[in-house]
Amino acid sequence: MFADILPLKMQKNELEMFLQREFPQVSSEVEIAELTESQVTMRLITSDKHLRPGGTISGPTMFMLADVCFYLALLSVIGPKALTVTTSAHISFMRKPSAAPLLATARRLKLGKSLAVGDVLIFSEGMEAPVAHASMTYAIPPATSSSVS
Repeated sequence: MFADILPLKMQKNELEMFLQREFPQVSSEVEIAELTESQVTMRLITSDKHLRPGGTISGPTMFMLADVCFYLALLSVIGPKALTVTTSAHISFMRKPSAAPLLATARRLKLGKSLAVGDVLIFSEGMEAPVAHASMTYAIPPATSSSVS
């Protein structure tokens, strides 16, 4: 069962601008491929810095993609709350990804007042089976906390 379909509070261009402003260290490495009320799909623009020996995408790179993807899936429905943070993450690496761009799709499974839970499936572009699966939990700051607008 998935979280209720919620109206978007941030559109694709707003999420991209937010990411550029708040996380410039990764904003040039990822792009939003699709945004709906129920999920976000992002593409990692791979380069040599993402590869590990053997010509495969590194685990830390896949984790970064999963983390950013779920973060934006959450912000898309709660708004630009920069202090929303990862509280728990687990990633299973299931098969060797190719050096092709990666696609990650994040789904919200539960959205509460202070916590959100979801998952992210990561695929190598052109491969049918997922290369990784991440389970994510995020803390959402209280409404009285400062947020970026």
